[in-house]
Amino acid sequence: MPDHVHLFVKPCPKNSPSYVAGQFEGFTSHHLRAEFGHLRSRLPTLSSRSYFAATAGAVPAETVQRCIETRYERPEGGGRA
Repeated sequence: MPDHVHLFVKPCPKNSPSYVAGQFEGFTSHHLRAEFGHLRSRLPTLSSRSYFAATAGAVPAETVQRCIETRYERPEGGGRA
């Protein structure tokens, strides 16, 4: 999807999901606005306040990455999964 990003992260257990999401959004916004000055006046914010967080448990990183990469692909046969 062109308008959002999936991240697979392993944060420190003491940091809440909202803290981690806020840190990513703040860092990204700061650097994008520094590089692309026109974003400062055209957009009041670069991201929404919403996010989705889930745990992967004892799943290999490769499995999670494959799941993220194929999230929006249609299953073979054209039917719904």
